[in-house]
Amino acid sequence: MYIRQAYNYLHDAWRYIIGFIVIFIVWQLGSIPLLIAAIMKIVSDGGSISMLDDDPNMIMSVLDSNLTVFLMLLSFAIGLVGLLLWVKYVHKQPFVPLTTSRKKVDWGRFWFGFGLIAITTAGMTVLDYYNSPEDYVVQFDAVPFLILAVIAIIFIPLQTSFEEYLFRGYLLQGIGLMAKNKWFPLITTSVVFGSLHFFNPEVEKLGPVIMVYYIGTGLLLGIMTLMDEGMELALGFHAGNNLVAALLVTADWTAFQTNSVLKDISEPSAGIDVIIPVLVVYPIFLAIMAWKYKWTNWGDKLFGKVQPPPEPEPDAPIENLIS
Repeated sequence: MYIRQAYNYLHDAWRYIIGFIVIFIVWQLGSIPLLIAAIMKIVSDGGSISMLDDDPNMIMSVLDSNLTVFLMLLSFAIGLVGLLLWVKYVHKQPFVPLTTSRKKVDWGRFWFGFGLIAITTAGMTVLDYYNSPEDYVVQFDAVPFLILAVIAIIFIPLQTSFEEYLFRGYLLQGIGLMAKNKWFPLITTSVVFGSLHFFNPEVEKLGPVIMVYYIGTGLLLGIMTLMDEGMELALGFHAGNNLVAALLVTADWTAFQTNSVLKDISEPSAGIDVIIPVLVVYPIFLAIMAWKYKWTNWGDKLFGKVQPPPEPEPDAPIENLIS
């Protein structure tokens, strides 16, 4: 139902293909303020722009942490505006059917997904801190933290919403209509979603095995969307995960280096720690949601066909009506 309802709006393949390109370009244009600010800082400190050729990641470390986070997240907010405008004016599709198959957005589902991952992440982090305090440094500083909190609370939901509306919304529906099934858009959007994280510093530090986590997370969010016939759970889950992570703990090798409460100073390693969340924790999350929202018919919802709605029957001839 969630994918199929896109048939009710302008759904030509070219609109989705060109739309993805346009939205991606708008998203990247949103990164220009960060690039300009970083270059200005490097030049004012007596450096050269050519330094970025030797270390492209330098752009993430030359500015104040909170300013960097704000400018990073700004690009996603701009991308979200571009996506919603494209859907509204090119596809003539309203906001609600892009979000859910329900008559209105179910914010209760959003907050359930948010709370489930936020409580789990916070609890596991606190537990790890008390089990291995030597792996952490408490870096809480009230003023920078409060500035970070304001930025994060406003802009992280915009960042995660852009990613969800692009992958679990726009592309899941568009590819689903073109492929006329559900499994292909689920796999495709999950792989593309994970692949866009390939240039994150975590991949360089931990190795390509971390892609199992990113692609697995994409699959989790896609399954939530298809089984629940809407994006509300995925929107909340993604926002809760990123918001708590940004505020609670940071590390020198992560994409988000923030003025969080804790800093992880341990030497990271990727192995079973990457596999366990995907193979054990994520299925538990799905089981909890399936129990709460009484999901059924998994086979059809994840692997079924996407067929256009039946054509309305023509009006009966007048003579048949009066006979």
